[in-house]
Amino acid sequence: MNRSKRISPADGKLAVLLPGLGAVATTTIAGVLLARQGLGAPIGSLTQMSTIRLGRRANDHAPKMSDFVPLARLEDLVFGGWDIFPDDAYASAITADVLRREHLELIRGELERIRPMPGVFYPEYVRRLCGTHVKSGRSKADMVEQLRDDVRRFMRDRECVRAVCVWCGSTETFTSPTRPHESIAAFERGLIDNDPGITNSQLYAWACLREGVPFANGAPNLCVDFPAAWHLAREREVPIAGKDFKTGQTLMKTVIAPALKARMLGVRGWFSTNILGNRDGEVLDDPESFRTKEASKLGVLDVILQPDMYPQLYGELFHKVRIEYYPPRGDAKEGWDNIDLLGWLGYAMQLKIDFLCRDSILAAPLVLDLALLLDFAHRAALRGTQEWLSFYFKSPMTAPGLKPEHDLFIQLMKLKNTLRLLMGEEAITHVGHEYYD
Repeated sequence: MNRSKRISPADGKLAVLLPGLGAVATTTIAGVLLARQGLGAPIGSLTQMSTIRLGRRANDHAPKMSDFVPLARLEDLVFGGWDIFPDDAYASAITADVLRREHLELIRGELERIRPMPGVFYPEYVRRLCGTHVKSGRSKADMVEQLRDDVRRFMRDRECVRAVCVWCGSTETFTSPTRPHESIAAFERGLIDNDPGITNSQLYAWACLREGVPFANGAPNLCVDFPAAWHLAREREVPIAGKDFKTGQTLMKTVIAPALKARMLGVRGWFSTNILGNRDGEVLDDPESFRTKEASKLGVLDVILQPDMYPQLYGELFHKVRIEYYPPRGDAKEGWDNIDLLGWLGYAMQLKIDFLCRDSILAAPLVLDLALLLDFAHRAALRGTQEWLSFYFKSPMTAPGLKPEHDLFIQLMKLKNTLRLLMGEEAITHVGHEYYD
């Protein structure tokens, strides 16, 4: 898997296209603009903050990831995107009320110059929003062509040589794959026929794949996780990844659940509730949009705990997830978990977690990392589903027939070992037997 000799250099400007110029996108953009002027630290970003060990422990060789892997520089990122509201990035950031005004004023001019392109919006997929800055067209095929033209024009006008796209838009109503999702030809026919199974986010993804632009899905929507998208990504030699940013409560589950299983502690119940007041919370107040998010959140524990393999410990697990829209909290989300445990001889215990987090503050470094790593994957000639990026997602995409890996630390090992192998270094196993032989 050593591709280091044929990884294209990260020369020139990289367009980072973000469908949905809301709280997550503007927090990401503002953070990068501040960081590259030395006015803030990109805390939470592996690509900017993490080291990666190379070789044996005794060698003590652990460069920063950004020094080891030829990633695009923050200075070369050019941000753009689409939104169904016309506000520029500064006005949108003010509305989102995530970052303090004192930070936004330092980069106000740059933010005001980032104006969204009109979005594709079929309201039946996001019922709680009413877009005013939207495209019109006779068919969904027309919409895809308009999006493709947006990508080409943006890259030409901003003098970008490469592009990536990370979905930062809203959670859509629950959608299952249907006939248009089975093949490229069927999907193209569905676009012409305005098939109701083809959602807003799928139009963006299809346009990007057609333009050879890597795409990551940050929401739980059905977006690039169906055969037609897989085939097109491989045909166009484009990497894809998803889905649903792993930020708050699910991040904690992928840390705590592996610890409980590692110690063979039983779990009888896991109740999770969230209160959230931003636009995401408003959208998720719609039952069909919540159903999409619920499916993403519920899948984690079954995969980690393996109740079929350990029925005595996890076979009767009751897992419930709720999200409540609570406007006073804004972007400052609270995730509360009650876990009912069983220990030695079946004695009951409890674990309570109250994570007072900030949704977009946790998501922004993920957007940055995914943009840089997908661009790197593209230059390394990787294509199709990038399972090694599972670290960033609640519902990681995998090859057909495989169950995803949800343990956060296994995901991190998979990510770093992939980078090691791509750069011609040995994978690390942590066995350590060589010190005792």
